Amino acid sequence: MEQRALEFVPADERYGRPRSLFTVWFAANMQITTIVTGALGVVLGLPLPWAILALVVGNLFGGVFMALHSAQGPKLGIPQMIQSRAQFGVLGAVLPLLLVILMYIGFFASSSVLGGAALAAWTGLPRTACVIAVAAVCVVLALYGYRLIHQVERWISLVSALGFVYLTYRLLSAPHPAGLWHAGSLDVGTFLLVVSIAATWQITYAPYVADYSRYLPERTSSAAAFLWTYAGSVGASIWMMAFGCVAAAVAPKAFGADSVAYVVGLAPGSVSGVFFLVIVLGVLAVNVLNLYGAFMSTTTTLGAVLRIRVGQGLRAGFILGAAAVGTALALLAQADFLSTFENFILLLTYFLVPWTAVNLVDFYLIRHEQYDIPALFDPNGCYGRVNWRTMAAYLIGVAVEVPFVSTSFYTGPMVAKLGGADISWILGLLVSAALYYVLMRPFAIPRPAPEGARSEDRLQSRA
Repeated sequence: MEQRALEFVPADERYGRPRSLFTVWFAANMQITTIVTGALGVVLGLPLPWAILALVVGNLFGGVFMALHSAQGPKLGIPQMIQSRAQFGVLGAVLPLLLVILMYIGFFASSSVLGGAALAAWTGLPRTACVIAVAAVCVVLALYGYRLIHQVERWISLVSALGFVYLTYRLLSAPHPAGLWHAGSLDVGTFLLVVSIAATWQITYAPYVADYSRYLPERTSSAAAFLWTYAGSVGASIWMMAFGCVAAAVAPKAFGADSVAYVVGLAPGSVSGVFFLVIVLGVLAVNVLNLYGAFMSTTTTLGAVLRIRVGQGLRAGFILGAAAVGTALALLAQADFLSTFENFILLLTYFLVPWTAVNLVDFYLIRHEQYDIPALFDPNGCYGRVNWRTMAAYLIGVAVEVPFVSTSFYTGPMVAKLGGADISWILGLLVSAALYYVLMRPFAIPRPAPEGARSEDRLQSRA
């Protein structure tokens, strides 16, 4: 069982290889929610080839920002949102943290509903019991933490890959409507909207990517951490989203009525249980990350305010509490309410775009990977309580996004003028990154000299 929560991971406790990051993020995206999200490309009106291209472009672009966070874990050995205190201040970081906690709980609830539905259809048990069972497994995995999560994700990756190779074959070999692969005309606005959906899907993972790389040895190559994370997350997302696009184009009514039943129904009935298991495992793979992330973010928030140390008892309490709230929401919510709540949670992801811009500019361009770790836990340390320069860059970035946001929950006034295109996240990234760099450039830390240059300087000083 993992003993650490927010603490720095010392060198003698580091272990593993960056290739383990591939299976964590591959498993997390080989699941039904990714399929349903990808289907939006066709549901929103794009011809199938253009829908798939938009999803590929969005994932390839958004995955860059997501994977850049992964390289932070081995260098710093701390959770992702603790590192955010260096930009926002120890107390200032609570603002994005509260939004992140809401997002985790919301995604945990919606995934629990899908996992419970799959388990109920497989076993014939009441759906309520199945939702609770799925949540309970996630609780056990989150309690044991980092090592067990990595091990379980590895096996789920293998099972999911084998299962969806077969299901993809069955989907592509099924009878298709005439003209299915005809590109037709392109609606640029809708194309950009689908690109936005895929890109923000990747950026949603940004607040907890480094949590799953922080135990890797400090000497771990940043390029390796980036590439293994990027390949796992982007590869699985493109596969599953393209799967969803094809399914929505081939059988819009059947897939729209019950996506789980349709996907499992691609296989012969005699082996349907195997594919219900694949669906349930995919939900577990992503939901344990949601629960573990909710635990880490909650303790980071309370740790900033109360200066608490999280022992095993408190750890269990936080994890059980987060799971209870998410499960209750999954059980009590009516279908319409849950759909509305999911849209609200997706709207929150737009607040993560300026955060990821600020965080990455700080790590790679302002501080050049150099941080005072003890000061991240001290409100009176060098990072202070609140960094108002960061707050300005962040809030202005959010404000710039608002007129351009296009969701079913809220649509900005500029969307119609752009033909339905959603460019809000692009503006949020650019404005927040540029503004933060300008405001913090006077406080930038010089880039460390290469190891060879430092060795030469030491020899010259001795001479």
